[in-house]
Amino acid sequence: IKLGWIQEFDKLVVKYAATVFILDTFRSSSKLLKTFRGHTNWVNSIDCTTFNDCQFLCSGSDDQTVRVWDIENSKQIQSFNEHSGHVYCVKFSSYYNHYNRRNVICSSSTDKTIRFWDIQKNQQFQIYKGHTDAICHIEFSLFNSGRYLCSGSHDKTICLWDVETSKTLHVFNGHKYDVLCVAISPLQSNSNKNNNIGGNGYTICSGSCDTTICIWDIETTKQLTVFNGHKSNVWSVKYGPSELGNIGSLNAILSGSHDKSVRLWDIRSGQQIQMFNGHTNTVYAVEYSPFIVNNIEISDNSNVICSGSFDNTIRFWDIRSNKNELYVIKGNIREDFGVRCFKFIQVKKKIKESDITNRDCDSMVLFAFGDKYMQLLFQRYLFIIEQLFLIFLH
Repeated sequence: IKLGWIQEFDKLVVKYAATVFILDTFRSSSKLLKTFRGHTNWVNSIDCTTFNDCQFLCSGSDDQTVRVWDIENSKQIQSFNEHSGHVYCVKFSSYYNHYNRRNVICSSSTDKTIRFWDIQKNQQFQIYKGHTDAICHIEFSLFNSGRYLCSGSHDKTICLWDVETSKTLHVFNGHKYDVLCVAISPLQSNSNKNNNIGGNGYTICSGSCDTTICIWDIETTKQLTVFNGHKSNVWSVKYGPSELGNIGSLNAILSGSHDKSVRLWDIRSGQQIQMFNGHTNTVYAVEYSPFIVNNIEISDNSNVICSGSFDNTIRFWDIRSNKNELYVIKGNIREDFGVRCFKFIQVKKKIKESDITNRDCDSMVLFAFGDKYMQLLFQRYLFIIEQLFLIFLH
């Protein structure tokens, strides 16, 4: 995992927490700060959280372990070894943080289980069993403080779990082949008069080896929409975050596929809006960034989306224009082995001053290329308003 500067990403407008700010430029250099070593096989998943004013990183690997790291000190503080298969996905649980003040990690594995780990007590305290094959991806709900957990599996099903009761609420059937990725719709304004899960109108999105993307009603389990267009496995799906507003993303699904394309879909019409081409290998990860740019063609602002690929690049795109990528980050061809996933996370603490040459530098980018280790570099902005983590992962 590497944390570092992004070179020459000029004149971007940053929109974060409902406020728009302009960045003049990214400085054209980089500095390696930290390397996290400990895994003995490929790192598949990563997540970050802040707990008691400290920042933590968790990682899941083919070495069958879940590891916890102190970001500031670059030290591994825990290693959980109870999984008997590759660990495909790890997430920090906001539910246990919010209601119990416990720093808890959730992980899924090829051993067909979902497990919960208490970092302070250094122990596993909960196991979910229900899937009959490897569990590729898990996602917590943004509503109800992360009370609901969604999981997608090689058994072709999606399960919805209640974290409060540790019970399965629903099983979603309909995909013909493995479910590789899942997402839960973000917080919406609908009231909860019927005491439905999270309120009215919430949905689950899933991507599969059957090349389709499906939208499901979270309460009735009814399949609402099927998006067809990808030519191979769909590895990543993301809902447009509600805080970005109606500038090209709120009612959209973003997807990445083994067919090397990134696609944008309209939830309301069920149609493809855009297709972004440029990657030369599987697109494993897609994400809405906190950036917006001024689109001259439409005389308006539009969101910037990002994609990470096994071609060893992360690419930035104007959501309303598929002509060219805005920017490309390229990995070291000799050392890095592609990008598996990434996301933006707000930074809560600064790097110590001894590692910084200018005081106008408050943002880091954390990403993982290759196998077994993670590195941290420092990202500098000429003018920075918000502190953000950008996580790239393989």
